[in-house]
Order: sequence, then C-alpha cells, then structure tokens
Amino acid sequence: MNLDLSFYIAVFLRRLHYFVIIFALVAAASIAAAFMLPAVYSAGAVLLVESSSIPGALSAPTVQAQALEKLQTIEKKLMTRTNLLNIAQKLNVFRDMAKMSPDEVVQAMRDNTTINKNAGRGQATIMTISFDAETGAAAAGVVNEYLTLIQEADLEVRTTNAEDTVEFFRQQVQKLSGELDVVSARILDFQNENADALPNTLNYRLNQQQLLQSRLGVVERDIASLKDQKARMVAIFESTGQISGATANQTPEARQLDQMRQQMNGLLAVLAPTHPKVKVLAAQIEQLEEVVKAQLPTAAGGNPAASMLDVQIADIDTRIALLEEERVKLIDDLAELKDSIDRTPANQIKLDALQRDHNNIQQQYNIAVDKQAKAAAGEEIEVRSKGERLSVVEPATEPSRPVKPNRVLIAGGGTAAGAFLGIAAIVLLELLNRAVRRPTDLIRAFGITPIATIPYMRTPSETMMRRTAFTAMLLIAVLGIPAMIYAVHVYYQPLDIIVAKVAAKFGIRL
Repeated sequence: MNLDLSFYIAVFLRRLHYFVIIFALVAAASIAAAFMLPAVYSAGAVLLVESSSIPGALSAPTVQAQALEKLQTIEKKLMTRTNLLNIAQKLNVFRDMAKMSPDEVVQAMRDNTTINKNAGRGQATIMTISFDAETGAAAAGVVNEYLTLIQEADLEVRTTNAEDTVEFFRQQVQKLSGELDVVSARILDFQNENADALPNTLNYRLNQQQLLQSRLGVVERDIASLKDQKARMVAIFESTGQISGATANQTPEARQLDQMRQQMNGLLAVLAPTHPKVKVLAAQIEQLEEVVKAQLPTAAGGNPAASMLDVQIADIDTRIALLEEERVKLIDDLAELKDSIDRTPANQIKLDALQRDHNNIQQQYNIAVDKQAKAAAGEEIEVRSKGERLSVVEPATEPSRPVKPNRVLIAGGGTAAGAFLGIAAIVLLELLNRAVRRPTDLIRAFGITPIATIPYMRTPSETMMRRTAFTAMLLIAVLGIPAMIYAVHVYYQPLDIIVAKVAAKFGIRL
C-alpha cells in the first residue's frame, strides 16, 4: 500500500483554517488561564500523638482511646461549620469573600484543607494538615489556627473526660456508701430483734439446753425421791407408831438412839434379855429416850412421834415445793430455748442474705474507691499534660513560593492539546467526507481510469471571502477568547472558584 503523502499534505493545507482556529482557540484559552489563574500557596503542619509519660503500670490514664480514633474525632470537631466560618472571617482567607455565601465559604475551606492520618502497628501516629490559599500568610495563618483549635480540643477532651470520670466514681462511692449504711442498719435491727436466736450463739444455747435437761432430770428424780421418802415415813408411822424409818432432820441423840435400838435388836437375836450387855444397852436406850423426848415439841396430851413426823413431812413438802418451782422454771427455760433454737435456721438464712448483700455492696464500694483514686490520679496526669496528647512536631510557616498552578505546564499542555484537537478535527472531517477528490477515488468508485483530472478553481472573490473569514475567526480565537476569560475573571467570579465548582460537580478534587 503506497502512502500518498502529497495528497494528505494538500488536504491538511486545504483544511488549515480549521486547524488554526481550533489550535488558536485552545492555545489562547490555556495560555490565558495559565496567566490569569491566581497563585496558590500551601502551608502544612505535622502533629504527633505522644504516649503517656507516666507508665501505665504505675497509673493507668483516664482517657484511653485509640490514637486513630482520637484523630478522627478531633478532625470532625475541627471541620465544623462554625470553626471554618470563624477562621475564614478572622483571616479574610478569600479575596472576594464578601460575594460568597456562607455555604460557599465553608465548602471552599473544606476543599482547600487536606488532612492525612498515618497510623499502624509499631508506628507513630501522625497527622498532617495543609491548607491552600492565595497568599502564603493566609495559608500559614489558617493552619496555625487549626493547630490552636486542635490542641484546645485535645486538652478539653482529656480534661473533661478525666473530670467526668472522677465525678462519676465520686457519685458511685457516695451511692454505695449510703447503701452500705442502709444494709448495716438492717443487719443491726435484725440482730437486735432476734438477739435470743442468732446463729453465733447456737452452740451456747444447745449446751444450755443440755445442762437444763440434765438439771430437770435431777430435779424430777429428787422430787420423786422426796415423795417416796414421805410416803415411806407415813407408812412406817402408821404401821409402827414410830418414825425411825424417817431419819431426815433427826437430832444426833435421836440418830444415836436409832443406832442403839438397831444394835439392841441384833443382840436380842443372839443373846438372852438377861445378858449383861443387853441390860447395859437397855439402860442406855432408856436414858437417850428421855433425852430425845425432852427435845421433841409436844402438845398437851400429844404424841411426840407424831409431832416429829409432822415436822419432817413439812420439811419434805417445802423441799418438794421448791423443787417443783425449779422444775416449772426449767421447763419454761427449755421451752424458750427450744423456740429460739427452732428459729435459728430461718434467722441464719435471713442474716446470710443480708450479710451477702452487705458483702456485695462492700466489694463494689471497695472497687469504686480504688477506681476513684485511680481516676483522680489520671485527672492529675491529664491536668499536668503527662498523659497521651497531641504535640506539634512542625508548625506551619509562610511559604515563599506558590505550589500551583504550573503555568508552563498549563500553557504547554493547552497548546499541545490545541494542536492535537485541530489535527483530530481535520481527520474527522476527511473521514466523514465521501466526495471524489482524486483519480484513485474515480477508479475505486466507477472502475474506470480517467485520462486527466481538473481540480476545482476558486474565483478571486471566493478566495478573498475565505481569507477574510479565516482572519476574523483567527482574531476572535486569539484575542476575543482571552479577553472574555479576563472579563469573567475580573467582573464575574475568579477562575479558580469557577474551576473548583465545575470540578466539584463532576466529583473531581483539585
């Protein structure tokens, strides 16, 4: 395939006015934009999240938040509408801010602010803040205002959280202390109301019960013994008329007389009544009988033995009455002890429940007191700025030269783009043009070979009109478009704001 270079050159020259117009239009617009776009200065600062200077093993910090989460929270608080409007009005950041609405000012501040956060395991957590402005002083001023707000917000968050934590645990301690007093009062009231049936005295009361039961048995045996003794004395007296069987409360002479009588009975069983020993003993018995008779109270015409029986029976009845009273008291005491012992298990359950509540609240109280102390230490750490905090590693300085726009790149890129678009327009027009313009087109279309071809010949007037139109369009492209761009920039709205709005609508961040 032979390339007809002369034909394409001729086509390009014939379409040259399209190329020149498009090239001039785009190149003029790019050059105008390159020189009219305002300079953009960028100032930045670096912040570092420093760890606590107090080891956590000695005193745990009150404010414990992930560093990245902390930076995200601070960023959200920083970029609020109120903060951005205050900073923009204070520093007069934008040249035509009087013509901008508050929403446009806030959006422009957010668009010109760049915040980057860098965090990772085993790495320091860093935040970088930069701001683009038309002057270096404005850019540095905005960033420094950001730094001031960030440090104030960080200090406020740390101190406020620490104070809130201390206040929370103070209220918890106060609340738990009141609950402890209430439960302690309930335990004391219960112990006072059930002082006779408390679990801690159960063993003592069981021992007392055993002692009382033993004593009751002894008393009942004594009563039975006395009653038996009384019945035996009465029976002996009724059968013999004597009270020898009753030895209780006898005088020594009476007891000696009884012994001698028993001895006499023994001698008579083996000796005759006339035996000298029997006679001597009989004489002694008679003498003692006279002595004993003299000792017994006798009524006129009364029986001494009967009087002695009455005295002894009266004595036995008194002792029986005393023992009966003691027996009744022992039975009452045993009943009271049994009632208190029976109530002890239920009291044990209630007292254990109260004590368990007391122990639980006491444990919570001890924990709350410990946490309150730690919170107070944490508050002191935050007040002294010894905890985790944001520190400025590199403050913002006023830049000496702008970072954008790259005027050479814009102008050169626009010029190259204009040339490309001009050539592309010529190629597109030729591809869409199906007219016959050379002998090969005739051969391809009709299958014949022409003897000769005659090109189209323009008249002088057509040539003049063509050149005049070309010159007018060229002047419009070269002079009119820059003038229009300048007028828009000066009298309507700065180009950077227009470009930013257009970019925002398409979701492009410049």
